[in-house]
Amino acid sequence: MTTLETTYAGLKLRNPIIVGSSGLTNSADKNRRLYEAGAGAVVLKSLFEEQILMDADSLSNPQMAPEGSDYLLNYVRMHKLGEYLELIRETKKACPIPVIASINCYDDSNWVDFARQIEEAGADALEINILALQTEIDYKPGSFEQRHVDILRHVKKTVSIPVIMKLGTNLTNPVALMEQLKANGAAAVILFNRFYQPDIDIEKMEQTSGPVFSQPEDFSNALRWVGIASAAVRQLDIAASGGVHTPEAVVKAILAGASAVEVCSAIYTKGPAVIGEFTQFLGNWMERKGMESVQSFRGRLNAGSPDKVNTFERTQFLKYYSSKE
Repeated sequence: MTTLETTYAGLKLRNPIIVGSSGLTNSADKNRRLYEAGAGAVVLKSLFEEQILMDADSLSNPQMAPEGSDYLLNYVRMHKLGEYLELIRETKKACPIPVIASINCYDDSNWVDFARQIEEAGADALEINILALQTEIDYKPGSFEQRHVDILRHVKKTVSIPVIMKLGTNLTNPVALMEQLKANGAAAVILFNRFYQPDIDIEKMEQTSGPVFSQPEDFSNALRWVGIASAAVRQLDIAASGGVHTPEAVVKAILAGASAVEVCSAIYTKGPAVIGEFTQFLGNWMERKGMESVQSFRGRLNAGSPDKVNTFERTQFLKYYSSKE
């Protein structure tokens, strides 16, 4: 009998559809509705280090003594953390599916203690995002990747719940980093986080925000690296994120080696009912293909598949676009 159940980061999910961290998951009521729509798990809206620093800065003034600035920053941190812990507790009461907390950070000076309190509040897992551009002229190659490993290692010493690392696309070799993360206790990795999209208004001559939502064509990048990494880094769960707008994309991600997918923009644009459309399509496809479980076809078409052409690592068009001259 066909089952959509899957295991991701040591968590048992009723299906591979995870609602990604966003405004969709910033309240217990919203998370309850996502559960009722069929979500396999929810990732709570992230607690952002950058936002905490910005809020503290907006409340300070140039005349404030250093001690006052430190006190203000600590107050804002603890206030934001308190709100976040309450979100975890209330969502756990409202949803019987796994609830994954999320923190977005630059360093681990405060997040180690935050992680401990997040676990105590009842989160089933913790997703860590270390999303930042490396623009320093004296940047030492490899230091950004090492920051991921260092933060993971320190957090793992504090918590026992699964720790999931969400990676950005600005990495020289995601596979090598994933191997290090696995060695240091990561339960899963997500490919990929989405950068803020900048734009410029040429009439107002000011910086503006570009498109907020992902597009279906964004999915090919996640598909490429899921296909490569799932073949190279064994015993590490991977979730595909970015551009998952169709139920077909869910099937493709699993065939490439993903254990789950994170969906966000599709829910914003089409509503929570899209989750049911995804799971219904997945179930019907599995029945048509004789697949009894997600595990039975996960990774069947990744870069390590025998007797298959490995298109995931192609960087040139070659014969695939020879007719487009």
